[in-house]
Amino acid sequence: MKYRTLGKELTVSAVSLGCMGMTHAFGAPSDTKEMTRLLHEAVELGYTMFDTAECYTGKLSDGSIAYNEELVGAALKPYREKVVIATKFGVRHAPDGLLTDSRPETIRKSVEGSLKRLGTDYIDLYYQHRIDPKVEPETVAETMASLIKEGKIRFWGISETSEEYLRRAHAVCPVAAVQNRYSMMARWHEKLFSALDELNVGYVAFSPLANGLLSAKYDQNAKFASDDYRSRMPQFSADGIAKNGELLALLQKVADEKHATPAQISLAWMLCKHKNLVAIPGTRKSERLLENAGAADIELTPEELARIDCALNHMEMSEVFGGAKILR
Repeated sequence: MKYRTLGKELTVSAVSLGCMGMTHAFGAPSDTKEMTRLLHEAVELGYTMFDTAECYTGKLSDGSIAYNEELVGAALKPYREKVVIATKFGVRHAPDGLLTDSRPETIRKSVEGSLKRLGTDYIDLYYQHRIDPKVEPETVAETMASLIKEGKIRFWGISETSEEYLRRAHAVCPVAAVQNRYSMMARWHEKLFSALDELNVGYVAFSPLANGLLSAKYDQNAKFASDDYRSRMPQFSADGIAKNGELLALLQKVADEKHATPAQISLAWMLCKHKNLVAIPGTRKSERLLENAGAADIELTPEELARIDCALNHMEMSEVFGGAKILR
């Protein structure tokens, strides 16, 4: 595993682990013992940052709630001083989208809840999960500065931010990282890279495999449970799979040249695009954990990156899931 620095001093593994799918969005919550073993394996493989959120929950068969933060916190307790735990505030799920709330009093309530569920007395990286249009970025940043001073969080970040919002927040309390969607199918945030370099802010890429499509493990026969978000994602529809044939063929070609897998090439591509970028693919499988970690060792030359980007710019792709709707 290789390591990178977010902001001025938060060093994490280049490939880190998104833990959301263990309890949320991808069908029924996974077995706690199995996921605990997986998290331990991740640490042994060199993963050091583990991403969760207060809203990553699922319903167990007995009707009780599975809290992702509780799973992650308990599993990583033996390694607490060796790992970076990242969690988020400010989002609540509704039937038709996301409700945002980044008022200072809500943030303070959220941080106390997360600390309790994680079983820790500090959070390494605390993200505003989505921008709240009703709260100014300066107000959020002031609250983060207070939480850092109080020792409840070490660093803070913003998920799905714009450049303007980032600059305004960063001017009040330096931001360590933005966490935005990024993959070969979702490149609209690349325009942020120059601002991140200027401000010395890291980029944490979520959904780096387009929710798994770029692993090339799915075809037109793929079936998902009704409570699995992928059942409604355009890239996994029969038409979407067909439209993405050229993209998957490109991935396989480069993978063969590099003696790698399509998933590894997808991740290596973004890691080689920006020196302060970290990918957080999610998985519930040991073999995928090992496969994703291997991406950090693959080098793509500037010429190879340029050829891939040129191909991406000129090929047909399906629409890709861009996130739940923010409710006003």
